[in-house]
Amino acid sequence: MGSLGKAIYTVGFWIRETGQALDRLGCRLQGNYFFQEQLSRHRTLMNVFDKSPLVDKDAFVAPSASVIGDVQVGRGSSIWFIFTSTYHSSPIKEIEFWVKKIFRTIVFLPQMKSPGDVNSISVGSGTNIQDNSLVHVAKSNLSGKVLPTNIGNNVTVGHSAVLHGCTVEDEAFVGMGATLLDGVVVEKHAMVAAGALVRQNTRIPAGEVWGGNPAKFLRKLTEEEIAFISQSATNYTNLAQVHAAENAKPFDEIEFEKVLRKKFAKRDEEYDSMLGVVRETPPELILPDNVLPDKEQKSSQK
Repeated sequence: MGSLGKAIYTVGFWIRETGQALDRLGCRLQGNYFFQEQLSRHRTLMNVFDKSPLVDKDAFVAPSASVIGDVQVGRGSSIWFIFTSTYHSSPIKEIEFWVKKIFRTIVFLPQMKSPGDVNSISVGSGTNIQDNSLVHVAKSNLSGKVLPTNIGNNVTVGHSAVLHGCTVEDEAFVGMGATLLDGVVVEKHAMVAAGALVRQNTRIPAGEVWGGNPAKFLRKLTEEEIAFISQSATNYTNLAQVHAAENAKPFDEIEFEKVLRKKFAKRDEEYDSMLGVVRETPPELILPDNVLPDKEQKSSQK
C-alpha cells in the first residue's frame, strides 16, 4: 500500500470513528429516551491494510467474533462467540451491560511483520471453532521457519482452545482449553485432550489421544470415538445454520417472536428439532393460525 493508499485508509478510519463518537454523544443527549440497540454492532471481519478475510457465504461467523487479516474460512464452517464490550455513559449501565449481555467469541489475528509479509490462517470446510478460542500465527520459529495456522476439514476445536502457528489435519479433535504451540501437527483422526499443552514441533499421530502438561501419548482412539469426531463436526454445522438464520432476522421480527415466546412459553419448533429436543405442547398453548400473518397466508395459498 502506497502513501496515497495509507492516507485514504486513515481518512476512512477516522470517519468511521467520528460516526461512532457522534452516535454515542447523541445517545447521551437523549438520556433515558434513546433507543438501545440490542443487536451486536461488533465488526466480525476486519482487514489489515491490503489483507482481508475470505469467508465462504455458507460459513457462520458469530456476531461477536473477530476474523482479522489474511484468513480463509471454508464452506459450512462456524466461528463462535466470546466476551465483548462497548462504550457506556455510566458505571451503572456498564454493570447492566455485563449482566445482560455476555458474549463469547473467537479471535483470529494474523501477526504482521510489515505490509505484504503476513502469515495466514486457513480453516477448511465443516470445521467448528468454538467459544472463547484463539487462533493466531507466528512470524517464524527459532530456525526461521514460517508458521501459518492451517486447520483442515470437519475439525472440532473446543471452547477456550489456543492454536498458534500449528497444523490440524482433517477430522481431528482439539479439546476444551488445549494449547497447541508453534509447529505442532495434529494428524487426521487424532485427539488432543482437554487442557493439554502440546509443546513446539510435536507431531500427534493419527488415531491417538494425547493429554497432559506437557502433552504425552495416552492411548489409541476407539472406532466409536473416531466416529464421534465426525458427528461432532456435523452437529455444529447444523447448529450454525440455526444461529445464522436467527442472526439474519430483522429487528422487528426478533421483537415479535420474543413477545410470542414470552406469552405462550413456546420455543421455535425448528430450533428444537435441530437440537434433538422433543417438547409436548399443551393444546391451550398452540398458537392459532391467525396469530402469525405469514402462516395464515401460507395456509390460504394451499
